[in-house]
Formats: sequence, structure tokens, C-alpha cells
Amino acid sequence: MTHTSVEEYAVTGPDAGPYAITTGPDGALWYTLVHGGRIGRIVPGGEPTSHRLDPACGPTIIVAGPDGALWFTEYQAHRIGRITTDGAVTEFGLPAPDRGPFGIAAGPDGALWFTETAADRVGRITTDGAVTEFPLPVTGAFPSAITAGADGGMWFTLNQGNAIGRIGMDAEITIHPLPTEAAAPVGIAAGRDGALWFVEIAAGQIGRIGTDGAITEFPLPDRSARPHAITPGDDDRQWFTEWGGNRVGSIAPDGTIQLHDLPTPKSEPHGITLGPDGALWTALEIGALARVAAG
Repeated sequence: MTHTSVEEYAVTGPDAGPYAITTGPDGALWYTLVHGGRIGRIVPGGEPTSHRLDPACGPTIIVAGPDGALWFTEYQAHRIGRITTDGAVTEFGLPAPDRGPFGIAAGPDGALWFTETAADRVGRITTDGAVTEFPLPVTGAFPSAITAGADGGMWFTLNQGNAIGRIGMDAEITIHPLPTEAAAPVGIAAGRDGALWFVEIAAGQIGRIGTDGAITEFPLPDRSARPHAITPGDDDRQWFTEWGGNRVGSIAPDGTIQLHDLPTPKSEPHGITLGPDGALWTALEIGALARVAAG
């Protein structure tokens, strides 16, 4: 069995809250400081820098866009933001000030797709800022994370609707209820196996849904671990964070789970991404990033 090393790197004070993280087109890690109103950047091995936003805007999820920039949601300010790799920020308002945008992902159509947690909608924004909204056929569902599937659709979690949704480029929406009641799915990512993998924060399970809608659930060893985010690694495993368990874990296609403790107690791991150096990086709300690498 390979040895896995975990190292932490402080990037900000303990109150700024690194939340989501992604790899940018410039070979750097970009992350949101949800409580500090900033977007952070670090090249592995280098020093962190950050770019100021409205302090109360609540930057949440961040992803690489199709235009060479990074795109992010502003949960508190009800905006979508764009930041270039040299730090120029543009912000786009949504049709109403009560949308609560959370998840965001690049779609196969050259636009960004996002969830509106407070409005039971999925939104689409072009790279020049034109927004379209698509109402979901459910209420109070709290659509959360979103990702592009291998089938050309966008897949998303319905945290309070206890389901996984899909919207096609034709705007057709399909809802797939989960087998476990009150599972509260949050993070979702496309796996290299062509399926979508997601985490059930309230049930302590990892889920897999095929593009045909078939769902499999894998219980975690610690059902109170509160898994939060998930991302594909550089092999066939999916990597996830355990916010309540203070761990990072991985799951193989057959459901085999490996867990790795984080060095600092109660470090509150949230987002996770495959870094430009081939390691997994996770954002710790205590003010750090953790690097997880097989030795």
C-alpha cells in the first residue's frame, strides 16, 4: 500500500475561511475566502496572494471558465464573478437579489451554469454576462453543487430535495430521487468512469449515479463524517472531504474507501481539487490549504 503524505500550508488568517478550490489555466491554485471577501491564488511551492472583493459578498464556489478566466459565485451578494489570471475582476448581477448562487461549472456549450439555492432555479451565464434562468419542477430543494456530465448535460445536487437533477442543453430537466431519505447531497463531480459521483452530507455516504439514472450508495466507515465536496483524482478514484471527520478520503469504482486524517484538529475541510502538481489540494476553513500526495 502506498504511503500518503498530508501537509498544510497557511494562506490566510483563521477568520477568512478558504472554502472552494480549483486549478486555474495558469498552473496555480485558486480559492475563495468566503468570510474574507477575497479570491486567493497560490502556485504550489510559492507564496499566496489574494484579490479583494466586496468584503460581504461571500465568494463560494470557483471554477476555471472556457475563456481562460476563473468564475465564481457570490452567495451573499447574489452575483456571478469573473477574475482573470492577472486579477481583474468583473461582477454580474442576477435578475433578482434573492437568488443565493452557490455551485458553478463550465458547460459543454461554452457558458457557465450555476445553481440558485434560494430560488429553485439553475442559471446559465455566457462569458459576456448574459444570464438565463431555468425554474426547477420542485420547491425548497436548495440546488447546490453542479457539474458537467459525460452525456452533454449538467448534473446538480438538490440538498433539501434529496435528489440529483439533470438539465440538458435543450433545458429539459430530470429529477432522480435518492434511495436514502434526508441524505442531503452537496458536492458532485464527473468521474472518469462516465458516471457522476456525489456526497451525502447528512447520511455519511458517497453516491454514484450513471447517466441512465441508476444510483449506488456507499456508506462511509464514519457515518457522522459529513462529506462535503468531491473531485476526480488522476486515476479512477474520486477524492472527497469529510468536514465532520477532519479527513480527506478516496473511493474506488468498486466502493473501496481509503481515509487520511488531516494534521490539525477541526480544520473544517471543504473544497477539493486535483492540483497542477498532481496532488490533491483541499481548502481548510481555519486558514490553510492541505496537500495530499501519494509517496
